Amino acid sequence: MASILLWTLVAVVATVIIWQGSGLLERSSERLAAYYELPDIVQGAVVVAVGSSFPELSTTVISTLVHGEFELGVAAIVGSALFNILVIPALSGLASMEPLRANRDLVYKEAQFYMIAVAVLTLTFAFAAIYHPVASSGNAIQGEMTRWLALMPVALYGLYLFVQYQDTMDHQAEPDTRKIKPGKEWGILALSLLIIVVGVEGLVRAAINFGEIFNTPSFLWGITVVAAGTSIPDAFVSIRAARHGRGVTSIANVLGSNTFDLLICIPAGVLIAGTAVINFSIAAPMMAVLTAATVALFLMMRTQMILSRRECVALLAIYVFFIVWISLETFDLIDWVPSLPPT
Repeated sequence: MASILLWTLVAVVATVIIWQGSGLLERSSERLAAYYELPDIVQGAVVVAVGSSFPELSTTVISTLVHGEFELGVAAIVGSALFNILVIPALSGLASMEPLRANRDLVYKEAQFYMIAVAVLTLTFAFAAIYHPVASSGNAIQGEMTRWLALMPVALYGLYLFVQYQDTMDHQAEPDTRKIKPGKEWGILALSLLIIVVGVEGLVRAAINFGEIFNTPSFLWGITVVAAGTSIPDAFVSIRAARHGRGVTSIANVLGSNTFDLLICIPAGVLIAGTAVINFSIAAPMMAVLTAATVALFLMMRTQMILSRRECVALLAIYVFFIVWISLETFDLIDWVPSLPPT
């Protein structure tokens, strides 16, 4: 009991540390985006999204290099992506005084590019299982993800940045940047990243210890506790944007953050470590769930280009269903997907 309380306290403190670091990161990244005269959709989908996704990037790198738990890092990324897609737009829509508004750029560029990101990452995992198979006990399909395979999603993110760069070429803005000191803001941004790394290390350690205490795979705690904790920056960024009537920036942050998570954060662990074993029997159903959640958000945004309160409640219900399902699978109360939980 004492161990449970201790690691629960560690998880809470780590989450607070991430929240504080993310607040600094958000303010500095927004001021830098204003200084460099970036349009709202690029600010939300790239600058703020990449900044608020730093906890997820740290999770993958720390899990792989420090703890040898690449699977925990992937679980945290997928869980964070689901939290971002389902919970954050829902909370942003409920917190806003009016329905959360989208536009065609958001629906037809950001959302659809994110769907391509999910497909490419799934294809990368499949190539690892097909061309670099790894023997495993049971019926699990496993493969070794190499640096060359990891470069596939990274290359796609390069294309994404190029598309966003084209938007900045067409943007005309006249912000008041006289009070913004870029050198100071870059320093604050660097400090915020260091604070976030400390918080993420605490969350990863808590997830590993929860797995040992409850005799469950760290996968479960990665996809729930670590995922929710690292998604806090995105949640606060999006909710604040929605409350100020900037629905496009709010949703663009979510989609841009998820695109960065899938195409950069997951490959980062492989690029640094050299190789990592992928359990495709787990990755495939998780990516299927992520695809279904993305399609649900896409359809809801496309209806009249708004996210109504009823649709926000529906997104929250889908997330609760996912958490209940993955928990029941982990504790062997149901067996809808034989490969879950991972051994």
